[in-house]
Amino acid sequence: MITCHVRYLLDPAKLPEFEHYAKLWIPLVQQFGGQHHGYFLPGEGANDVALALFSFPSLAAYEQYRLKSADDPGCQAAFRHAQETRCIRSYERSFFRPVLA
Repeated sequence: MITCHVRYLLDPAKLPEFEHYAKLWIPLVQQFGGQHHGYFLPGEGANDVALALFSFPSLAAYEQYRLKSADDPGCQAAFRHAQETRCIRSYERSFFRPVLA
């Protein structure tokens, strides 16, 4: 299993727009075989940082999701929403593997 951690830098004035974006992506990741662990929006502390975590069975499965999502109308609409609202200033992705008992 591989877990993708995405750290977003947001426009704090556009948190509702980002939350809408997040709600669009959760079922899309699941549609392509991933398990979404949720988005985490600012609470206390920095008001412009959000996180997302989702897992796929393997890095190869994640890469297939990336390829298929590029042509998916729902994914394209989510990307367009972020571009049009400019709620995301930047983001970075990291990948982790779990250590389980």
